[in-house]
Amino acid sequence: MPEHVPEEAVLAPAGREPAYGLTPAWEPQNPRLNVLHLVTSWLVATVAVLIAAEIVPGVSVGSFRGALAAAALLAVLNAVLPPIVAAVRLPFTLALGFVLILVVDAFILLLASHITRRAIHVDSFGAALLAALVTSAAMIVVETIFGANDDDTYSLRVIRRIARRQGARSKTDVPGVIFLEIDGLALPVLQRAMRDGNAPTMARWMQLGTHRLAEWETDLSSQTGASQAGILLGNNDDIPAFRWAEKATGRVIACSSPSDCAELEQRLKTGDGLLTDDGASRGNLFSGEADAVILTVSRMSEEKRANPGYRAFLANGFNVTRMLVLFVWEVVLEWAAAIAQRRRDVRPRGSRGGRYPLIRAAVCVAIRDLIVFGVLTDMMRGRPAVYATFSSYDEVAHHSGLERADTLAALRKLDEHFRRIESARRYAPRPYKLVVLSDHGQTQGATFKQRNGYDLASFVERSLHAATVSKVGGEEENEASAKHAFSEATGRRLSHNEGEAELREPQVVVLGSGNLGLIYLMDAPGRLSLEDIERRHPKLVSALRGHPHIGFVLVQSDEHGPVVLGRSGIRFLESDRIEGDDPLAPFSANAAAHLLRSSRFAHAPDLLLNSFYDDQLEEGCAFEELISFHGGLGGPQTRPFILHPVELPVPAEPIVGATQVHAVLSGWRASLAGADAAAPPPGRAATPQPSEGSEHKVADVEHLV
Repeated sequence: MPEHVPEEAVLAPAGREPAYGLTPAWEPQNPRLNVLHLVTSWLVATVAVLIAAEIVPGVSVGSFRGALAAAALLAVLNAVLPPIVAAVRLPFTLALGFVLILVVDAFILLLASHITRRAIHVDSFGAALLAALVTSAAMIVVETIFGANDDDTYSLRVIRRIARRQGARSKTDVPGVIFLEIDGLALPVLQRAMRDGNAPTMARWMQLGTHRLAEWETDLSSQTGASQAGILLGNNDDIPAFRWAEKATGRVIACSSPSDCAELEQRLKTGDGLLTDDGASRGNLFSGEADAVILTVSRMSEEKRANPGYRAFLANGFNVTRMLVLFVWEVVLEWAAAIAQRRRDVRPRGSRGGRYPLIRAAVCVAIRDLIVFGVLTDMMRGRPAVYATFSSYDEVAHHSGLERADTLAALRKLDEHFRRIESARRYAPRPYKLVVLSDHGQTQGATFKQRNGYDLASFVERSLHAATVSKVGGEEENEASAKHAFSEATGRRLSHNEGEAELREPQVVVLGSGNLGLIYLMDAPGRLSLEDIERRHPKLVSALRGHPHIGFVLVQSDEHGPVVLGRSGIRFLESDRIEGDDPLAPFSANAAAHLLRSSRFAHAPDLLLNSFYDDQLEEGCAFEELISFHGGLGGPQTRPFILHPVELPVPAEPIVGATQVHAVLSGWRASLAGADAAAPPPGRAATPQPSEGSEHKVADVEHLV
């Protein structure tokens, strides 16, 4: 491991003094225009205009000199008109602003044609709109070929102007912190990505000695709802899975529903949210009690009002056409990857048809770019804390696999955007610390249905004495979040909201949350005991615990309290006694503590199932149709990470549970703000403490670099 290099050295261009350091006063730099880059961009735009004129009917350019003049005029108009539109306070800012800027892009071409017909001529609005898209596509291709797309100077100048108008903070020496969450990325996957060149920015931080990796262990419900509630709100009590039934109300609560997330946030918040005191939430399920939000599911209703958070993105008209072009390209990439998997007969492989390519493109392009611009704007405003979630890796991994080519490509793109955020720090009115973390990992394997030819609900139904079974839900978290973001931003109501499902008819409800299965017997109030269930349905429990792809069943016993049933053994959780083979042996050392905590939740299911886990093949199976999954126990899904600056310490003891992560991150905020970090930060300590011999330790990955 090289000697520790101060964090400011990461920011300093070669041959210059560090951009900032442990100095008495913080001096932000001004983003100066690079003349060479300006000329290069002009030439790229000129070539793009010529290509558009060749392809689009009704568009013509007189000569190369005319194309140069047209490109210059387009650049001037684009610098003036979109910012004016972006500054207008509009309802449904995202959807309406997006459409208006697209119209403005076409209008700019028409206006350029009207001003000088010798340079460029456009016949109609339709031709102008198509030409704007083709020009954007051509610019992306040319910039990629010649490496001319790595300068954010113009964008940052626009963002700084907008930030000043929105009330940017005065310059301060007090550091802020940017939390960048990579949804679904496990520590071992990140380590291999760093080693293999798929996360070069984060690997460079490790090589320079500015950052270290720490591991933490998720709660039993290893999914974004439980993890982000714990991290952002400091409380994730009574979240047994991604979706669960509430017998008293006859409802299914889902961590993808805006109304359900809003209700959960009201239940769970304690006033100690991670993002209180002028923090910002970008792309999260819960707000962390932030003042400013973008694409935050628990406060999605705010998307209907004028939201200044999108102005930095909309102020550059090229962003809108670029997003559309990259959206289409991402759909093409998904189709190509799916065809390649089928041709090579890659297994396991998931379903990749229907609307999934559109959902992937939305998550991997549109939502990602909006969140990046939100973070950059927050930095230029000098907000003290920002938490942003990037779900593109998680989304692709669910359908492609943990470390398949297109999954790692999504991770590389995130790493590139982290480099942009890193570079932008020098222009902010305060110094910033960058923390990258994940909320859970993923584990891979063919699904329960792929292995057996039937799903969990069907298996449960044929094991019942006589009852109607309903399988509720099925959307993954990113798909549902993307749909609801679109719904709330446009005002168009979706036809189905799984979080609002009413359970009128079925007597038994079966829910899947990755490799966690939940069974509710709805014909009886409250939680049924093992003895009650066996009287009502004598075959059910024995069928579940005997299935080769079910690792264990958690159920409440009248005599013994919560018990874990395996194929050839029982573990009594309250007395920590084992009869026969320990059903929790393949899982983490803290598995019993996690299950004991979850068994005490008010809305715990009558029967909680976890799939098997094979530690030799490192695979399990989801009860949903996802080949890489999370939600329960087994494998890297329970092994997220925190990549943190070395000057922000983590505890010596293992970090177990999302609320302990909240305590660590809140402590860092207090420390950076100058508070007494010696006092324990506020928060709840409802997570299980690590067992003796726990193998989850702080992971110093010096051996990688």
